[in-house]
This record gives sequence, C-alpha cells and structure tokens, in this order.
Amino acid sequence: MIIDTHCHFDMMPNPEAYINEREKAGEIVIGMTNLPSHFAMGFSHVRQYKHIRLALGLHPLLAAENKNEVNGFKRFLGNTSYIGEIGLDFSKEGYATKDGQIDVLRELLIAIRNKRKIVSVHSRRAEKELLALLCEYEIPNVIFHWYSGPVSLIPAILEQGYYFSVNEAMCYSQKGRQIIDAIPRYRLLTETDAPYNDRCSIPKLLETIGVENKVIYNNFKRLLESVG
Repeated sequence: MIIDTHCHFDMMPNPEAYINEREKAGEIVIGMTNLPSHFAMGFSHVRQYKHIRLALGLHPLLAAENKNEVNGFKRFLGNTSYIGEIGLDFSKEGYATKDGQIDVLRELLIAIRNKRKIVSVHSRRAEKELLALLCEYEIPNVIFHWYSGPVSLIPAILEQGYYFSVNEAMCYSQKGRQIIDAIPRYRLLTETDAPYNDRCSIPKLLETIGVENKVIYNNFKRLLESVG
C-alpha cells in the first residue's frame, strides 16, 4: 500500500480523477491545503473516500497576507485529524513576511495544542525557529515535509519524536541523500508533494533508497495510533 503523506491534489487540473485513481489503487493520500477556505471547499468532496484525507492548512507563504483565515482554521479544526501545510519559510521568497508568519503560526499552534492531530510542516530556511516553536507549544505527531535544513539538526527533531516525509526529488541531490541517510528508517515516511514536484514516484523513491514499503506502512500506522 503506497502512502503519500503530503500531496496537493486540490491544486491539480482534475483533482477528482486523481483521487479516484488513488482510491481505486488502495493508496493512502493525505491532501494538504494552502488556506482554510480551500479546505472548506474540498472537505465535502473528500469525506466519502476510504483512503483519501484532506488536511487543514495555512501555508506560511500565504499566512501574513491571510491572517483573516485564522478564524476559519479554528472553525474547521474539528473536521479532520490532519493539519497541513503549516510552518515557516524564511527563504528569499518568504523572508520579508517572517514576522507575520510567526504571529500566524503561534495562533495555529495554540489552536492545535493538546489536540490529537497529525501535523505536516514546511520549514524551508527556518528549521531551528520552527522546531523551537513546536517545542514551546508541545506539539506532538509532527512530520517535517521535504526537509532541506542542516543535517546536524536532525537528531534534535528526532528527539521530539517527529517524523520526516521524503520524496523522489531528494534522491537527486547530494544534500537530499545525506538527509535521507541521516533519518532512522523507523521515522521515515513518503510523500509526493505533487503537483509541485515533477519527480514524485514513491515506488522509485523506495527502490532508490532501499526501503521496503512495509516499513513506511508500519511507521504511518504507528503515527495513526498515537492520535487514536
């Protein structure tokens, strides 16, 4: 059973066709949303599926200019066990809004604190700051999606019981392979990040890194058990 813990099927040309195909194949797909209003539009369409789930998100690159969406995030929180994509982005693209991102993220973390959720986070160029906030608010069951930060920070992330979701594209850079090699197999999950990622074959990823799919399945099952 293929498990895609981070996908944006709502941004695809034909989301219904995509998730119908994945459902028919028996694959588990967790669809991220970039705004709570996107979650609101998609939730009623996705809830009928057995293997497909929709996560509630507020993407960091959209957070500062969409602070009004925080209320929607809080309102829809009870509709799903999955949160994503949330986080911080201090890359060139997001650095100008870093303070606004932090303000919004604090509100989101307060909202999900003490709730049983699986949380997929974006951490580009803000890995240390994001980890500090997750620890400050004692957020469990976090998945660092497409981690690209310092390899030296991975042990601190693992110490919190967090997971990492990796994708095929990471296999094609030296830094990506170093990151994958540094993650214990019992904390490894798979993702596509489609349609934002052209290299997103999970079977090819697993073949390349020499990991059996049952390892990923057992990791995901253990994570699910932690949220009841």
